[in-house]
Amino acid sequence: MAYNILILGASYGSLLGTKLLMAGHNVTLVCRSQTARLINAEGTEVRIRLKGEETHRGIRSAGLPGKLDARTPEEVDPTAYDLVGLAMQEPQYAVHAIWTLLVRVAEARVPCLSIMNMPPLPYLKRIPGLDAAKLESSYTNAHVWDRFDPDLMTLCSPDPQAFRPPEQAANLLHVGLPTNFKAATFADPAHNDMLRRLAADIDAVRLDGQDVPVKLRVFDSLFVPLAKWSMLLTGNYRCVTRGEPRPIREAVHSDLEQSRAIYAHVDAIAQRLGADRADGVPFEKYARAAEHLLKPSSAARALAAGAPAIERVDRLVQLIGRTLGMAHPAIDEVVATVDARLAENQRLSA
Repeated sequence: MAYNILILGASYGSLLGTKLLMAGHNVTLVCRSQTARLINAEGTEVRIRLKGEETHRGIRSAGLPGKLDARTPEEVDPTAYDLVGLAMQEPQYAVHAIWTLLVRVAEARVPCLSIMNMPPLPYLKRIPGLDAAKLESSYTNAHVWDRFDPDLMTLCSPDPQAFRPPEQAANLLHVGLPTNFKAATFADPAHNDMLRRLAADIDAVRLDGQDVPVKLRVFDSLFVPLAKWSMLLTGNYRCVTRGEPRPIREAVHSDLEQSRAIYAHVDAIAQRLGADRADGVPFEKYARAAEHLLKPSSAARALAAGAPAIERVDRLVQLIGRTLGMAHPAIDEVVATVDARLAENQRLSA
């Protein structure tokens, strides 16, 4: 049986979408009208490098077993879908058209799988002892999540690194680091059966007899997706400087001991919330991967381009740490640097 899956966000969302199409499931990408017209006319292309190959393969949606279409937010009926994927940047959900679509999704009670770096507030409400109300200032508009049942929301760590080449069309995505999506389970066993079926179907896909990277892995722990926080605070947000943005590799390796300390502190915050040590990723493994991340993070690039809002996982982790009595001066400095860049961008765009 093919599932019908709605994915909000046609850029990073096209990676998960392509994997689902290859596995025989049907996908609708939600995007702007111009991008929707392009995708409906030409499909999508995801470029990914298979193990043992030196060049990237272009995987086009045309001809894949599943069916793809693209729609604007206003055109979507959430009741037609089995699962909703949230793949936009967190500030985009405050846009009126997206917000009203979220309201319809919440009212339709469709289970949602977030592949955002910034966890939706309903997911954080599933973590025992965490007061989500104290974290609302981390969000562009926390009220967009008000109508969601936390039991219908889960989080998937967006570990694969991918980007739209600026010189290419909006229906192309280049995968730089083909790691796996790591999803926590839902509260409902039936929804978890669906997740595991999707994971197994993606696992079974072959291209010219070869395995295709980027899997969907499902974990019983709520905390496995939070392992990304250590990476974001150690690398991605430290790409932001008072001057020009720096590559992730430089952010991590220019002072490896400070990077190790930040990473360990964020891991310790997750463990105070209830994570097991095994839920995380060892620093050494992350540091090796960071050696190949030669561009600034998307957050740093957005700030350099003048964005007045970005996802604030840095502030979220800072606030959670403070509620636990676990402040760290390096994290405070990261937040202050991002705050300063945002304030300047907002001043210039006013």
